[in-house]
Amino acid sequence: MSDEQKKLVPIKYTSRDYKSIRKDLMEMAERLYPDTFQDFSEASFGSMMIDAVAYVGDQLSFYLDYNVNETFLDTSYQTENILRHGRIMGYKHPGRSSTYGTAAIFVLIPASTTGIGPDAAYLPVLKRGSRFTSATGLNFVLTENVDFASPKNTTVVAQVDESTGAPTYYAIKAYGNVVSGFFSQETVTVGDYERFKKIKLSAKNVSEIVSVFDSDGNEYFEVDYLAQDTVFKEIANNNYKNDNVPSILKPFLVSRKFVIERDRNFTYLQFGSGDNSQDNVIAEPQNVAMNIFGKNYVTDTTFDPSRISSNKTFGVSPSNTTLTVVYRVTNPINSNLTAGGLNKVSRANLDFKNRNSLITSTVDTIRNSVEVTNETPIVGDVSNASSTEIKRRIYDTFPTQNRAVTQADYENVALRMPAKFGSVKRVSAQRDPTSANRNLNIYVVSEDAQGKLTNTNGTIKNNLKTWLNQYRMVNDTIDIVDPYIVNIGIDFAIRAMPGVDKFALLDSAISSLTKTYETSLYIGEHFSISEIYEELKKVRGVQDVYKVTLSSKTSESYSGATFDINANLSPDGSYLIVPKNAIIEIKFPSTDIKGKIR
Repeated sequence: MSDEQKKLVPIKYTSRDYKSIRKDLMEMAERLYPDTFQDFSEASFGSMMIDAVAYVGDQLSFYLDYNVNETFLDTSYQTENILRHGRIMGYKHPGRSSTYGTAAIFVLIPASTTGIGPDAAYLPVLKRGSRFTSATGLNFVLTENVDFASPKNTTVVAQVDESTGAPTYYAIKAYGNVVSGFFSQETVTVGDYERFKKIKLSAKNVSEIVSVFDSDGNEYFEVDYLAQDTVFKEIANNNYKNDNVPSILKPFLVSRKFVIERDRNFTYLQFGSGDNSQDNVIAEPQNVAMNIFGKNYVTDTTFDPSRISSNKTFGVSPSNTTLTVVYRVTNPINSNLTAGGLNKVSRANLDFKNRNSLITSTVDTIRNSVEVTNETPIVGDVSNASSTEIKRRIYDTFPTQNRAVTQADYENVALRMPAKFGSVKRVSAQRDPTSANRNLNIYVVSEDAQGKLTNTNGTIKNNLKTWLNQYRMVNDTIDIVDPYIVNIGIDFAIRAMPGVDKFALLDSAISSLTKTYETSLYIGEHFSISEIYEELKKVRGVQDVYKVTLSSKTSESYSGATFDINANLSPDGSYLIVPKNAIIEIKFPSTDIKGKIR
């Protein structure tokens, strides 16, 4: 065959997988080289060469498709690449969620010399950072100091003298807020100067960076973005007794700063590009003032506010030093606890006034008497966001532009609250129909220790309201409220194909529906009955689906919210209409999903 004839042979560019490429190569060899290669059996050399070329072609096609898909957010699959796209669009991944709650703390205090009331000299302060543990090994940290001398505490007689009946010890009960995890410390050796130095922390599930210091005692501050020069520091208020405000916020210009970047498991500290010689970021007045062209002196004393800072390198990058990073690591598994689950004191950091004048044995007795429990469940969002959920948050972040105007903006900002302040499972922002002003109801719901929906505790609600205040419109008012949790059950009837094991088919059908609804719905999302029909028809062995009915679950094990199923069905019966202040949950799929085979 001539070269001109060979050029006329069409090439199939649509063949991309191993099987189709091998088939095309075989046809081409048989057509173009019938006299040169005639043996294409599996053991022949020609077959080996065709297999090798087809294998290489398949590999190239796979990685080409992979690279193209991961280049765009819509088609990206790997979480690391999705987060990378999100950072470009302004999304900050909060990391694994923390759970917040309130703990009741008890301590024994010796009676005063008069026998009436506890001895005030032995009333301690339980310091922030004290560590508690659950029976299952989950760690929690006290987020605030607990003063047992506060008059708000409950005091009862705990022990009495057997002979006189006079009180010898009093039990004092106080409350403090706790957060999941524990404090840890890591030292990182930094070598020569490097622009935009990035440091990876070895610990997983880091929720909060507490402090960063180098070996020279310089502190590095966390900022939202490296161009930010001002941070707010907490200063002790010397006038605390008069105005009852423990701390004062003061703005500071800083050059040593970092931003936090996260992937699925690890946390990174990203520094700026300046060197250690740039310690002072406050500009000189003669450089800030406006210079008049043609004159060697300044006649206008007006300052340009954008030039108050002389920092043009996005902060100082550490070099030739050792960084000490203190952070809080949250629990790697479900951090939610049922009431009474927090019952061990791992480290009680007690502070006594005039410690040197107290009896050591009595102080040790007080320290060993500290007990803890949680009277209410500690709840939050226990699961990491899936790739699809992260994409949805990225899409909503870009138009939000760090302000909340629309209802979607409020929902996105609420989900972006840093994990160290707690997290919620679902959020829905709705205008209050009873209000004539711009009042919004932010419905939030969390998960309990078993991953079931439950009301969000007060600590997370307060943190969320504080977080939203910095983004909301000035004339918007916000109420954080609980939605109604509507528990339902599913009953279905199907027909099996001839010869199919009915018991195995029923288990497969129930398992299919359980997997479909293992992820909770959104607040106000309608429940599709047609989807149940479609999922059941996909089960191998199902010939037809006769009937699907829904039932309301209101017994003691459920939320108790009543809901009329029949009154809220759509006109064609294809979906259940759910109010905007309610969320549907199938709480116990093993018993709430039932089926029959005819």
